[in-house]
Amino acid sequence: MKFLVRITISLKEGVLDPEASLIRRALENLGFQTEELKTARQFIVRFDADDELQARERAKTMCERLLANPVIQKYEIEVLG
Repeated sequence: MKFLVRITISLKEGVLDPEASLIRRALENLGFQTEELKTARQFIVRFDADDELQARERAKTMCERLLANPVIQKYEIEVLG
């Protein structure tokens, strides 16, 4: 079966996010006041798997081996279909 999976990679709590700080300041300079801003990356991946459990496991392996740095990043996996 084909599965479509969304993987979201973001920084763990307490890790500085200089890109978000810059963007937040730029937004404030444009008149958009924000309370908080964080950055994240999303990957949408389609691949074959036997079932949803295997699709989640494959996505987890992708994160652990390449997509995320487990020291400073966390990831969320969502099977879309």
